[in-house]
Amino acid sequence: MRNARILYVEDDLTLSFVTRDNLGRAGYIVDSCEDGITAYEKIVTGNYDLYILDVMLPKIDGYTLARKIRENNEAVPILFLSAKSTGEDKIYGLQLGADDYITKPFSIEELILKIEVFLKRSSINSSRTQRETLFTIGNFEFSQKSLKLTREGITHALTHREAELLAYFCLNQGSILKRDDILNKVWGNDHFFSSRSLDVFISRLRKLLQTDPTVKIENIHNIGYRLVVRG
Repeated sequence: MRNARILYVEDDLTLSFVTRDNLGRAGYIVDSCEDGITAYEKIVTGNYDLYILDVMLPKIDGYTLARKIRENNEAVPILFLSAKSTGEDKIYGLQLGADDYITKPFSIEELILKIEVFLKRSSINSSRTQRETLFTIGNFEFSQKSLKLTREGITHALTHREAELLAYFCLNQGSILKRDDILNKVWGNDHFFSSRSLDVFISRLRKLLQTDPTVKIENIHNIGYRLVVRG
């Protein structure tokens, strides 16, 4: 987890310096830049373990950068760190593939905690001796460890949160899972924004699973969700 490489994109130089200094003290190797074009060049040429993106950036905005990252890497954690704080902004960021969205002002302690959580979930921290966890979901094969969902030779890479959510459904296949239980298990809390985030991630999983009509994540009105495999 320590010595992980982070790309931090922020055009407020004072905030960038303070944040970068604290992350460095916490043991992370941080590259920083203040505009979207420089960030894009680093994304293309670098090999980072986690990205922290502001949304409102000169030249290329953070949303566009997130799309570029996801075009080449579906698994690497992406955190938005932005003053754009409406629910619509947050949901849009998650729909692009981000793992979390933190609004300014923020605490360094919260940021470091979230970084630690996502890096622990990432492959750079996976034990080499960790036993592979494979699930069969209809015609899909799902590897939680490698973050891959495969059907008929076509493989989709999942984000860590998508994989954790899907694994929770697989372990409880056919059972009704309450929203609060899912949120506390996967997000670690049941706050309002986490609840909105859950809906986004459910939508992302449904889109991936829709190629097999026997597999459905059902919405149980006013209760939660259920993974059902028919046939």
